[in-house]
Amino acid sequence: MSVTRKFLTAACAVLLISGAACASKPKPNPTDGGTATGPGGASNGVDVTNMAPTPGSEQDFIVNVGDRVFFDYDQYDVRADARPILDAQARWLNQYRSVRVRIEGNADERGTREYNFALGGRRAESIRNYLVSRGIDPSRIETISYGKERPIDPGSNEEAWARNRNGHTAITAGAR
Repeated sequence: MSVTRKFLTAACAVLLISGAACASKPKPNPTDGGTATGPGGASNGVDVTNMAPTPGSEQDFIVNVGDRVFFDYDQYDVRADARPILDAQARWLNQYRSVRVRIEGNADERGTREYNFALGGRRAESIRNYLVSRGIDPSRIETISYGKERPIDPGSNEEAWARNRNGHTAITAGAR
């Protein structure tokens, strides 16, 4: 676990123990069946009656399905360990047919900007093709490459590079 993550975890624990975090807890919105709301009354996809993500919400997708798969160095083929996640994404998307997604292809910092944009694009298309092969309408899926421009781990070591070689499925429309 990185030092930053450890610090943030410890800071959150202190806030929860001190009660300072209570002021920012979402309040139930009586018009949406107990779903918590954020600023401006927008749903944040959490059912406060049991603190589980609301089925069909973006949070449900992230927590119960998984929104990211990883790739090997300089590869864009879907790995065996990614298939169960992508199969779960396909089942979820087949259940919630109004949801549209954007597949974001990412690369680690090694290589040129141009090369990594191309590699990220191939990774995104690989995920898209996998989901389409599982029955998802291609018109519901857009792809984009961020190359090495949006790392999720700022480190410059093998662990960070492995995390940054990923494909992220982001919900763009239709979630509850």
